[in-house]
Amino acid sequence: PGNDIVFPEGKAPGFMGSFLLQNGRISVKLLPDANVTSNGRSVTHLELKHDMEQGGPTILEHGLLSWYLIKRGDLFAIRLKDLQSSYLAQFDGIPTYTWNPSWRVEATFVPYDPPKTAQVPTILGTFTPTHVPGALVFQLDGQEYRLDVHHSLDHPSIVYADATTAKETYGGGRFLLIDSINPNGTTLVDFNKSINPPCAFSPFATCPLPTPENRLPIPIRAGEKTYHYSSS
Repeated sequence: PGNDIVFPEGKAPGFMGSFLLQNGRISVKLLPDANVTSNGRSVTHLELKHDMEQGGPTILEHGLLSWYLIKRGDLFAIRLKDLQSSYLAQFDGIPTYTWNPSWRVEATFVPYDPPKTAQVPTILGTFTPTHVPGALVFQLDGQEYRLDVHHSLDHPSIVYADATTAKETYGGGRFLLIDSINPNGTTLVDFNKSINPPCAFSPFATCPLPTPENRLPIPIRAGEKTYHYSSS
């Protein structure tokens, strides 16, 4: 109970070791009998790579638990995964809207010159500098709309909200990965592929939130709806 980081009761020893922060780097020092492995090898002391750096993150494992270092802005945190989590046991699928071809629309990529760096809000209350190379311009029911494209992931993506947000869909908005953009600047935006962010499934996730530019005034009744889970 006195630990700053407490793992699920009964799934790890009461004390396994310590995380050490020094000169902007974090290492872990473990008890010899902690039975922790990384990449299949037993470890007692290891410098950790976080999830935003090349070759990271360094994953540590004990039984059915695994954990690694994440970095959001100047903040570090430990992300724990439990293969026997009650959230997994209670998962019974994600409700979705009925697939509708009318939500597949052609869009034109309009680059920003120069590209923007947006301060994207997160569910943690922080802001993350995010590369925004341009916007996608498209029409729905004869009305023109535009959404900024983010390169915060390995794939161009959109984080957006609409008139269903916090009513029929998750309150923190939804994610939409974008297909490759053609040489003439066109691409297909398929709102049927709108998905919930990780924060819709766990209170321990970190997620970007839609910027003011990416809040549509119309309902997008396509893709995933709100997922309801029990926190017990």
